[in-house]
Amino acid sequence: MTRITAWRRHPLARYAVLILALALVGTAYATFVQVSKHADAALASGKVDDVANGKSLFQAHCASCHGLNAEGTSTGPTLIGVGAASVDFQMSTGRMPASNPGAQVPRKPLPEWVDSDSISDIAAYVQSLGGGPTVPSGDQVDPALGDAAKGGELFRANCIQCHNWAGAGGALTRGKYAPNLNESSPTQIYEAMVTGPQAMPVFNDTTITPEEKRNMIAYIVQVREQTDPGGFALGRIGPVTEGLVAWVVGILALVLAAIWITAKKRQKS
Repeated sequence: MTRITAWRRHPLARYAVLILALALVGTAYATFVQVSKHADAALASGKVDDVANGKSLFQAHCASCHGLNAEGTSTGPTLIGVGAASVDFQMSTGRMPASNPGAQVPRKPLPEWVDSDSISDIAAYVQSLGGGPTVPSGDQVDPALGDAAKGGELFRANCIQCHNWAGAGGALTRGKYAPNLNESSPTQIYEAMVTGPQAMPVFNDTTITPEEKRNMIAYIVQVREQTDPGGFALGRIGPVTEGLVAWVVGILALVLAAIWITAKKRQKS
């Protein structure tokens, strides 16, 4: 007891205790992170073993822009912490790999080597690097389980400024634009909300809950399936096209009427 008491009163004892405590906390954190990595990877792809294949595909097709370990380069950003949902969205829409980086990468057909398995494997690998949003389940994005009326309220409050009331898209600043949502699957819409690709803000679960996201998906799907029995849809991009068509058709009708009236008077005279 005398030796222990003397050690406790030593000037360096407090520093030794502090270093020991930090070492224990660091070890516990590292263990927890490794467990979380494997759990997230399994959730993203269904099999932890797919991470190795995803790494090989990543290094073959993605590392030139994002770095061998997804740390990022001057050409492409780091992918550590972006999650599997971001990878699934970018690759399933053909935006990645990007052929011509610019103000905004457009949607395009998938390359030959990209399929659901390769996307899943790369997503699992990226998920293993630092977590992030995972690919949503089928129930989370099922429009049949959502409330389109409530979703419409949320969509009009948060999305129509860029995407238009019908999801037809619209122009933004500096060459960017809000894409048309008619080609997007329910899963891609959900992933876009939780990852915020390009000019889009992130709507995390504290801002818009998963149930509210599903309601918004139900609204978008319902609107795209609507018909326009009263006339032409004109792209559903708002009063600009409607006004332009009305102006052009109206002016043309007046011109034709004037020509007809003038020709008729000439015949009488």
